Amino acid sequence: MTAATAIAHPNIALVKYWGKQAVAGNVPAMPSLSITLETLKTRTHVAAAAKPRLFLDGQHVEDAKVQALVAALSDAYGLPPLAIDSGSNFPAGAGLASSASGIAALVTAVDAAFGLALSPAERSQWARRGSASAARSMFGGFATLAASADWAGSQLRDGSEWPLEVVVAIAARAPKRVSSTAGMAASQATSPYYDAWLATAEADFAAGCEAVRQRDFAALASVAEHSCLKMHGLMLSSRPPLAYWNGATVSAMASVRELAAKGVPVFFTIDAGPQLKAVCAPGHGTTVAHALRHTWGVMDVYVSGLGPGARAVKANV
Repeated sequence: MTAATAIAHPNIALVKYWGKQAVAGNVPAMPSLSITLETLKTRTHVAAAAKPRLFLDGQHVEDAKVQALVAALSDAYGLPPLAIDSGSNFPAGAGLASSASGIAALVTAVDAAFGLALSPAERSQWARRGSASAARSMFGGFATLAASADWAGSQLRDGSEWPLEVVVAIAARAPKRVSSTAGMAASQATSPYYDAWLATAEADFAAGCEAVRQRDFAALASVAEHSCLKMHGLMLSSRPPLAYWNGATVSAMASVRELAAKGVPVFFTIDAGPQLKAVCAPGHGTTVAHALRHTWGVMDVYVSGLGPGARAVKANV
Protein backbone atom coordinates (compact mmCIF):
# COMPACT_ATOMS: atom_id res chain seq x y z
CA MET A 1 0.00 0.00 0.00
CA THR A 2 1.03 3.58 -0.62
CA ALA A 3 -2.13 5.18 0.78
CA ALA A 4 -4.15 4.90 3.98
CA THR A 5 -6.71 6.69 6.12
CA ALA A 6 -6.64 7.04 9.88
CA ILE A 7 -8.87 8.52 12.55
CA ALA A 8 -7.74 10.00 15.85
CA HIS A 9 -9.52 11.89 18.59
CA PRO A 10 -8.49 14.96 20.56
CA ASN A 11 -7.58 14.50 24.19
CA ILE A 12 -8.28 16.85 27.05
CA ALA A 13 -5.59 17.14 29.70
CA LEU A 14 -6.83 16.82 33.27
CA VAL A 15 -3.38 17.25 34.76
CA LYS A 16 -1.81 19.83 32.46
CA TYR A 17 1.61 20.42 31.04
CA TRP A 18 2.72 23.91 30.02
CA GLY A 19 6.40 24.26 29.19
CA LYS A 20 9.10 22.40 27.28
CA GLN A 21 12.50 20.99 28.13
CA ALA A 22 15.50 22.62 26.49
CA VAL A 23 16.30 19.47 24.50
CA ALA A 24 15.59 18.25 20.99
CA GLY A 25 12.41 16.33 20.22
CA ASN A 26 9.64 18.55 21.61
CA VAL A 27 9.81 17.09 25.13
CA PRO A 28 7.44 18.42 27.82
CA ALA A 29 8.86 19.85 31.03
CA MET A 30 6.39 17.85 33.13
CA PRO A 31 4.08 14.82 32.95
CA SER A 32 0.40 15.00 32.01
CA LEU A 33 -2.81 12.99 32.26
CA SER A 34 -5.66 13.19 29.76
CA ILE A 35 -8.92 11.71 28.53
CA THR A 36 -9.56 10.94 24.85
CA LEU A 37 -12.91 12.14 23.46
CA GLU A 38 -15.13 9.93 21.33
CA THR A 39 -17.43 12.36 19.50
CA LEU A 40 -14.76 14.75 18.24
CA LYS A 41 -12.43 13.31 15.62
CA THR A 42 -9.93 14.02 12.86
CA ARG A 43 -9.74 11.94 9.69
CA THR A 44 -6.48 12.03 7.73
CA HIS A 45 -5.67 10.43 4.39
CA VAL A 46 -2.09 10.13 3.14
CA ALA A 47 -0.86 8.90 -0.21
CA ALA A 48 2.35 8.82 -2.20
CA ALA A 49 2.42 11.75 -4.62
CA ALA A 50 4.58 13.43 -7.24
CA LYS A 51 5.03 16.40 -4.92
CA PRO A 52 4.02 17.10 -1.31
CA ARG A 53 0.80 18.90 -0.49
CA LEU A 54 -1.29 19.43 2.63
CA PHE A 55 -5.01 20.14 2.86
CA LEU A 56 -6.65 20.96 6.19
CA ASP A 57 -10.45 21.08 6.20
CA GLY A 58 -10.40 21.45 2.43
CA GLN A 59 -7.89 24.32 2.32
CA HIS A 60 -4.38 24.07 0.94
CA VAL A 61 -2.02 25.17 3.73
CA GLU A 62 1.62 25.31 4.75
CA ASP A 63 2.22 24.04 8.29
CA ALA A 64 5.77 24.10 9.64
CA LYS A 65 5.13 21.50 12.35
CA VAL A 66 3.60 19.02 9.93
CA GLN A 67 6.31 19.62 7.34
CA ALA A 68 9.08 19.08 9.90
CA LEU A 69 7.48 15.86 11.17
CA VAL A 70 6.94 14.48 7.66
CA ALA A 71 10.55 15.33 6.77
CA ALA A 72 11.81 13.44 9.81
CA LEU A 73 9.63 10.42 9.01
CA SER A 74 10.81 10.51 5.40
CA ASP A 75 14.45 10.61 6.46
CA ALA A 76 13.95 7.69 8.85
CA TYR A 77 11.91 5.44 6.54
CA GLY A 78 12.66 6.60 3.00
CA LEU A 79 9.15 7.81 2.27
CA PRO A 80 8.12 9.41 -1.03
CA PRO A 81 6.49 12.87 -1.19
CA LEU A 82 3.11 12.76 0.55
CA ALA A 83 -0.30 14.14 -0.29
CA ILE A 84 -2.07 14.73 3.04
CA ASP A 85 -5.77 15.51 3.34
CA SER A 86 -7.02 16.05 6.89
CA GLY A 87 -10.31 17.28 8.33
CA SER A 88 -11.99 17.52 11.72
CA ASN A 89 -15.60 17.75 12.86
CA PHE A 90 -14.78 20.54 15.33
CA PRO A 91 -13.10 23.98 15.12
CA ALA A 92 -9.33 23.91 14.57
CA GLY A 93 -6.82 26.02 16.47
CA ALA A 94 -9.40 27.07 19.06
CA GLY A 95 -8.31 25.18 22.15
CA LEU A 96 -9.86 21.81 21.33
CA ALA A 97 -6.62 19.88 20.70
CA SER A 98 -7.02 19.70 16.93
CA SER A 99 -3.24 19.46 16.55
CA ALA A 100 -3.16 16.45 18.88
CA SER A 101 -5.74 14.49 16.89
CA GLY A 102 -4.37 15.68 13.56
CA ILE A 103 -0.77 14.67 14.23
CA ALA A 104 -1.81 11.34 15.79
CA ALA A 105 -3.94 10.55 12.74
CA LEU A 106 -1.14 11.56 10.38
CA VAL A 107 1.46 9.30 11.99
CA THR A 108 -1.01 6.41 12.12
CA ALA A 109 -1.94 6.84 8.45
CA VAL A 110 1.73 6.98 7.39
CA ASP A 111 2.43 3.82 9.40
CA ALA A 112 -0.45 1.99 7.70
CA ALA A 113 0.21 3.32 4.19
CA PHE A 114 3.85 2.25 4.07
CA GLY A 115 3.77 -0.84 6.27
CA LEU A 116 6.13 0.53 8.91
CA ALA A 117 4.68 -1.81 11.57
CA LEU A 118 5.25 0.71 14.35
CA SER A 119 4.02 -0.15 17.83
CA PRO A 120 1.56 2.26 19.52
CA ALA A 121 4.43 3.49 21.71
CA GLU A 122 6.60 4.14 18.65
CA ARG A 123 3.77 6.00 16.90
CA SER A 124 3.24 7.99 20.09
CA GLN A 125 6.91 8.93 20.22
CA TRP A 126 6.80 10.17 16.62
CA ALA A 127 3.56 12.06 17.23
CA ARG A 128 5.09 13.82 20.24
CA ARG A 129 7.70 15.36 17.96
CA GLY A 130 4.93 17.15 16.08
CA SER A 131 2.71 17.96 19.08
CA ALA A 132 3.42 16.78 22.60
CA SER A 133 -0.26 16.23 23.36
CA ALA A 134 -0.56 14.10 20.20
CA ALA A 135 1.44 11.44 22.03
CA ARG A 136 -1.61 10.95 24.27
CA SER A 137 -4.15 10.86 21.41
CA MET A 138 -2.53 7.65 20.23
CA PHE A 139 -4.34 5.98 23.15
CA GLY A 140 -7.98 5.78 24.19
CA GLY A 141 -9.62 6.31 27.55
CA PHE A 142 -7.20 7.73 30.11
CA ALA A 143 -3.71 8.41 28.76
CA THR A 144 -0.47 9.67 30.24
CA LEU A 145 2.71 11.24 28.94
CA ALA A 146 5.49 11.01 31.51
CA ALA A 147 9.26 10.85 31.74
CA SER A 148 10.75 7.73 30.15
CA ALA A 149 13.61 6.86 27.84
CA ASP A 150 11.55 7.84 24.79
CA TRP A 151 8.80 10.03 26.27
CA ALA A 152 6.06 7.96 24.63
CA GLY A 153 2.47 8.08 25.85
CA SER A 154 0.66 5.14 27.41
CA GLN A 155 -2.85 4.15 28.42
CA LEU A 156 -3.62 4.28 32.13
CA ARG A 157 -7.15 2.90 32.00
CA ASP A 158 -9.58 2.00 29.22
CA GLY A 159 -12.56 4.29 28.93
CA SER A 160 -15.02 1.41 29.30
CA GLU A 161 -13.70 0.80 32.81
CA TRP A 162 -14.77 4.28 33.96
CA PRO A 163 -17.04 5.80 31.30
CA LEU A 164 -16.95 9.46 32.23
CA GLU A 165 -18.86 11.92 30.07
CA VAL A 166 -17.59 15.24 28.72
CA VAL A 167 -19.59 18.28 27.68
CA VAL A 168 -17.63 20.82 25.64
CA ALA A 169 -18.96 24.37 25.82
CA ILE A 170 -17.95 26.35 22.73
CA ALA A 171 -17.18 29.90 23.79
CA ALA A 172 -15.61 31.02 20.47
CA ARG A 173 -15.04 29.53 17.04
CA ALA A 174 -12.15 31.63 15.78
CA PRO A 175 -8.56 30.38 16.07
CA LYS A 176 -6.75 31.65 19.15
CA ARG A 177 -4.37 34.58 18.63
CA VAL A 178 -1.42 33.05 20.49
CA SER A 179 -0.46 29.45 19.74
CA SER A 180 0.25 27.02 22.55
CA THR A 181 3.88 26.78 21.48
CA ALA A 182 4.36 30.55 21.63
CA GLY A 183 2.39 30.80 24.85
CA MET A 184 4.46 28.16 26.60
CA ALA A 185 7.68 29.86 25.60
CA ALA A 186 6.41 33.20 26.90
CA SER A 187 5.29 31.76 30.25
CA GLN A 188 8.51 29.84 30.71
CA ALA A 189 10.61 32.92 29.99
CA THR A 190 8.65 35.62 31.80
CA SER A 191 6.32 34.31 34.52
CA PRO A 192 7.64 34.63 38.10
CA TYR A 193 5.51 31.59 38.96
CA TYR A 194 6.91 29.13 36.44
CA ASP A 195 9.30 27.46 38.90
CA ALA A 196 6.47 26.88 41.38
CA TRP A 197 4.30 25.45 38.60
CA LEU A 198 7.08 23.06 37.63
CA ALA A 199 7.75 22.07 41.26
CA THR A 200 4.16 20.92 41.86
CA ALA A 201 3.67 19.06 38.59
CA GLU A 202 4.84 15.60 39.70
CA ALA A 203 2.60 15.60 42.78
CA ASP A 204 -0.44 16.65 40.72
CA PHE A 205 0.30 13.95 38.16
CA ALA A 206 0.64 11.26 40.83
CA ALA A 207 -2.61 12.37 42.50
CA GLY A 208 -4.48 12.41 39.20
CA CYS A 209 -3.27 8.95 38.19
CA GLU A 210 -4.20 7.51 41.58
CA ALA A 211 -7.68 9.04 41.34
CA VAL A 212 -8.15 7.34 37.95
CA ARG A 213 -6.89 4.01 39.27
CA GLN A 214 -9.31 4.21 42.21
CA ARG A 215 -12.11 5.74 40.12
CA ASP A 216 -12.35 8.48 42.73
CA PHE A 217 -14.33 11.25 41.04
CA ALA A 218 -14.03 13.79 43.85
CA ALA A 219 -10.25 13.38 43.99
CA LEU A 220 -9.92 13.70 40.22
CA ALA A 221 -12.15 16.78 40.22
CA SER A 222 -10.01 18.44 42.87
CA VAL A 223 -6.65 17.89 41.20
CA ALA A 224 -7.95 18.61 37.68
CA GLU A 225 -9.54 21.96 38.50
CA HIS A 226 -6.51 22.97 40.56
CA SER A 227 -4.13 22.05 37.73
CA CYS A 228 -6.26 24.00 35.24
CA LEU A 229 -6.44 27.15 37.35
CA LYS A 230 -2.74 27.04 38.19
CA MET A 231 -1.89 26.83 34.49
CA HIS A 232 -4.10 29.78 33.60
CA GLY A 233 -2.71 31.73 36.54
CA LEU A 234 0.73 31.07 35.10
CA MET A 235 -0.45 32.33 31.71
CA LEU A 236 -1.92 35.50 33.20
CA SER A 237 1.34 36.23 35.01
CA SER A 238 3.34 36.06 31.76
CA ARG A 239 4.54 39.19 29.97
CA PRO A 240 2.57 40.11 28.00
CA PRO A 241 -0.24 38.31 29.85
CA LEU A 242 -1.94 35.38 28.13
CA ALA A 243 -5.70 35.52 28.60
CA TYR A 244 -7.30 32.71 26.63
CA TRP A 245 -10.70 32.95 28.36
CA ASN A 246 -13.60 35.15 27.31
CA GLY A 247 -16.85 36.08 29.04
CA ALA A 248 -18.57 32.87 27.98
CA THR A 249 -15.74 30.83 29.49
CA VAL A 250 -16.26 32.50 32.86
CA SER A 251 -20.03 32.08 32.64
CA ALA A 252 -19.60 28.38 31.88
CA MET A 253 -17.26 27.99 34.86
CA ALA A 254 -19.96 29.51 37.08
CA SER A 255 -22.58 27.14 35.66
CA VAL A 256 -20.42 24.11 36.41
CA ARG A 257 -19.76 25.37 39.93
CA GLU A 258 -23.52 25.83 40.47
CA LEU A 259 -24.22 22.29 39.27
CA ALA A 260 -21.55 20.87 41.56
CA ALA A 261 -22.98 22.81 44.52
CA LYS A 262 -26.34 21.13 43.84
CA GLY A 263 -24.74 17.69 44.00
CA VAL A 264 -24.12 17.00 40.30
CA PRO A 265 -20.77 15.18 39.96
CA VAL A 266 -19.05 17.52 37.51
CA PHE A 267 -15.88 19.60 37.23
CA PHE A 268 -14.36 21.83 34.59
CA THR A 269 -11.06 22.05 32.77
CA ILE A 270 -9.86 24.56 30.15
CA ASP A 271 -6.88 24.28 27.84
CA ALA A 272 -5.10 27.01 25.87
CA GLY A 273 -8.27 28.50 24.46
CA PRO A 274 -11.71 29.72 25.58
CA GLN A 275 -13.57 26.41 25.37
CA LEU A 276 -14.67 24.85 28.66
CA LYS A 277 -14.82 21.09 29.08
CA ALA A 278 -17.17 19.85 31.80
CA VAL A 279 -16.28 16.32 32.92
CA CYS A 280 -19.05 14.45 34.70
CA ALA A 281 -19.77 11.05 36.17
CA PRO A 282 -21.59 8.53 33.96
CA GLY A 283 -25.25 9.38 33.40
CA HIS A 284 -24.99 13.13 34.06
CA GLY A 285 -24.01 14.41 30.63
CA THR A 286 -27.57 15.37 29.63
CA THR A 287 -28.05 17.49 32.76
CA VAL A 288 -24.74 19.26 32.32
CA ALA A 289 -25.30 19.84 28.60
CA HIS A 290 -28.72 21.40 29.28
CA ALA A 291 -27.23 23.82 31.80
CA LEU A 292 -24.36 24.83 29.51
CA ARG A 293 -26.65 25.31 26.50
CA HIS A 294 -28.54 27.87 28.56
CA THR A 295 -25.41 29.63 29.80
CA TRP A 296 -24.78 33.18 28.59
CA GLY A 297 -22.32 33.33 25.69
CA VAL A 298 -22.06 29.60 25.02
CA MET A 299 -22.45 29.12 21.27
CA ASP A 300 -22.82 25.34 21.14
CA VAL A 301 -22.10 22.20 23.11
CA TYR A 302 -20.64 18.84 22.19
CA VAL A 303 -21.40 15.81 24.34
CA SER A 304 -18.95 12.93 24.30
CA GLY A 305 -17.96 9.76 26.02
CA LEU A 306 -14.39 8.53 26.22
CA GLY A 307 -13.07 7.38 22.88
CA PRO A 308 -10.53 4.97 21.41
CA GLY A 309 -6.98 5.62 20.32
CA ALA A 310 -5.76 6.46 16.84
CA ARG A 311 -6.31 3.71 14.25
CA ALA A 312 -6.25 3.07 10.52
CA VAL A 313 -9.65 2.71 8.86
CA LYS A 314 -11.07 1.96 5.44
CA ALA A 315 -11.20 5.08 3.32
CA ASN A 316 -15.04 5.09 3.16
CA VAL A 317 -15.60 4.51 6.91
